[in-house]
Amino acid sequence: MDKPTDPSVPTPPFDQGLLLGILIGEGHFGGDGKQPHITLRMHTRHRKLFEAMLRICPGSRLYGPYDHGGRQYYQWMARGKVLREQLVPLLDALPMAELDDHVFERYTDMKTRYGLMNTPDLTPETQGTP
Repeated sequence: MDKPTDPSVPTPPFDQGLLLGILIGEGHFGGDGKQPHITLRMHTRHRKLFEAMLRICPGSRLYGPYDHGGRQYYQWMARGKVLREQLVPLLDALPMAELDDHVFERYTDMKTRYGLMNTPDLTPETQGTP
């Protein structure tokens, strides 16, 4: 597995697109009632993709593999500091609203429910600066 990237280093454009695309297509934006989380659950055959998610989002976690009801899967999760300080600002700087109204609404609902609406955007100019 690749070594996770330094969170102070800007996320490359390809990784930004991969992250946004996979979260639009497969992500879940929610929480446990106390803290928000973004999760991604997919078949174990997507292990390399999960490794890329861990590299793109240092501090996120991968759980599994699980075998439940005949389905074998991993679950990737971002919550806590990595969600608040890294992932939400990065997602806020990307064009999710322009690409998928439904997913953007779910993302915004999560942010509203858990008080994440006032996070600074990580634009290419500000990403990685203290």
